[in-house]
Amino acid sequence: MTANSQRPSRLFTKFYRNGPSHRDGADVTFNDIVKIFGFRTASVGHWVSAQEQQVAANLFFDALCDLMAILDVPEQVISLRGTLSIAFGVGGQKHSSAHYNSATRTLALAKNAGAGSLAHEYFHAFDHFIATRFLKAARPQDFASALWLQKHEVVEHPINSRLEDCYQHIFLKPHSSKPSDFFNNSAQADKALGSFYYAMPQEVVARAFEAYVQDHHYKNEFLVKGTKQSIEARLGIYPQEHERARIGQFFASYFRLLGTAVEKSQDRS
Repeated sequence: MTANSQRPSRLFTKFYRNGPSHRDGADVTFNDIVKIFGFRTASVGHWVSAQEQQVAANLFFDALCDLMAILDVPEQVISLRGTLSIAFGVGGQKHSSAHYNSATRTLALAKNAGAGSLAHEYFHAFDHFIATRFLKAARPQDFASALWLQKHEVVEHPINSRLEDCYQHIFLKPHSSKPSDFFNNSAQADKALGSFYYAMPQEVVARAFEAYVQDHHYKNEFLVKGTKQSIEARLGIYPQEHERARIGQFFASYFRLLGTAVEKSQDRS
C-alpha cells in the first residue's frame, strides 16, 4: 500500500466538544502541554506525521483543560504533581487502544484508536499515584482501589475520607458490605465472556470515573465516550441511574476538596 492510498487517520474525525475555548484557535505543541500542566515528559511515535502530531496536541490540550474544569482542580492534579508522562502513537500494546504503564507512570494513547480513552487511563494513573498517600500499607506498585478492597487501613485525612466514600459507593451498596449492582454487573460480564477483566478493581473504578466525567455538562469525545450507548454499556459494565448519580456526587465532592487543598498549598509556596 502506498502512502497516498492509506486510509486517513481517525484523528481527523470531528470529536464533539462543547466546553469553553482554551486556545482561541491557536495551535499548541506537546512541549506546551508539558510546560503548562507540568507533565514529566511527552513522547510521540515515529509513525505520527507532523500534521497528525499537531491535531493530536490540540485534542490533548483541549481534553486536559476540559478535565481540569470538570474536576475543578489545578494543573498539578492533572499531571499528578509532575510524576505522569504522556505518550501518543508510541509504546502501544496489542489489542489496546490506550493503556497506563505503571512501571514508567506513562499514559499512552494509540494513534488511530485512542480517542475517548483519556479519562479512563487518567484514572488508572491517579489510582496508582494516590495509593501510597491513601493507604498505610501501600507500596509504589500498588493501585489504591485494589488495596482498599482488601480492607487495608486508610491514612487518616479529611481528603482521604472523601476518596474512601468514592470507593465505598463504587464497590458496595450504600450502608452495606454487599457488592454494588455495578460491581455485580461487571463480574457477570466477565462470567459471560469467560474472562477476568471488567471486575478487576482498577478497571471498575476507572469506568466509574469515565461515567462521572461523561455526565458533566462539558462534553468532549476525545476525553471520554461510550459510557451510555456502546456495546460495553449494553453489557452493564458502567454504573446505571441512581447508582451512577450517587457515585458521581462523591467523585465531585472528592475532587473539589482536593483541588481546593492543592491550590491553597500553591498559594503558600
